[in-house]
Parts: sequence; structure tokens; C-alpha cells
Amino acid sequence: MLLNWKTGGLLLGLVFFGAVLLVKPIGVSTQFVILDGIIGDAIASDLVTRTEDGYTSTNAYLAKSDGKYAKAVSNPLNYSFVFVAAMILGGLLSSRLRGGIEKGEREIPALWRANFGDSKVKRYAAAFAGGFIVLYGARLAGGCTSGHMMSGMMQTSLSGYIFTLGAFAAAIPVSLMMFKKEV
Repeated sequence: MLLNWKTGGLLLGLVFFGAVLLVKPIGVSTQFVILDGIIGDAIASDLVTRTEDGYTSTNAYLAKSDGKYAKAVSNPLNYSFVFVAAMILGGLLSSRLRGGIEKGEREIPALWRANFGDSKVKRYAAAFAGGFIVLYGARLAGGCTSGHMMSGMMQTSLSGYIFTLGAFAAAIPVSLMMFKKEV
């Protein structure tokens, strides 16, 4: 069962409103850095250390903000990290429930097939490359798409509106160049 865009948009808005009201604005890109820190700390156990004032790290990024990120590495079961894990699991569950993985023909959308063929490897490589570029740019800008665009606009932040305009100003021409053939 697929939701229409109005119902999906209303539900997404309610989730964001609830998150901001109950916990904090939604943002996820920092959690990828936290995951890197968890892996790094498992390999080099001196990456994060507990001090009498809290947590610190030999990594400057993890040590900043009075060790806030070092603490998240040391105690990953926090709201933000669990939220990102739930997003991934929710996407997988949604795909399984609607049959998107098992039905081979639905796995590659017709628009993609018309423009790039049937290669799943090419599709996965393009998705990975696009995700990497967005994540790299988001971290370079000190935020993320969900933090700037969704939470930022919901809070009527000027930077959220500017980021959203920039994202669409880049995404629309790129999409028009990539998907020249229509279905």
C-alpha cells in the first residue's frame, strides 16, 4: 500500500513537529561521524577517554563542543543515533512490506531503465556516489539536508530556506540532464 503525497507529507510533518517538540530538531549527518568514531574507538581504544569533566578524544572533531561527540561515541544509544538506525530499518521494512525488493521489475524504476538500462550495479553505484556527494557537502557546510532543509524550514530559519533554494537550484538541472528520456 502506498500513501498519497498529501497523507505522507502530513504524517512527515507531524513526526518532525513531535520530534522538535519532545526532543530536538532532526539532523542525521553527524551520526555518520559518530559511527566512524565507534568503529575507530573499537580499533584504537584510546580514541575516546572519560575525564573527570566528561569525555574527550584524540580526534579534534570528536573532542569539540566540550566532548559532546566523544560522549556520543562512548554511549551510542542516544536519541540521534537510534533515530538514524530506525530510519534505515524503517526504509528496509517499508520496502519489504510493499514488495519492492522481491518483485524484480519494480526494483529498477522504469524511468531509470529508460535512461540507463537494467544494470543494478550502475544504479547502486550512482546511488552511492550521489549519497556520498550530498553527505560530503553537508558535512563541509557543517550540517545536513534534514537539519538545514526540513528542520530548518520548519523552524523558519533563514539558513534553512537558503539551503533549500540552493539544493533545488542544483537538483532540478541535474535531474533534467540525467533523465532526458521520459517514460
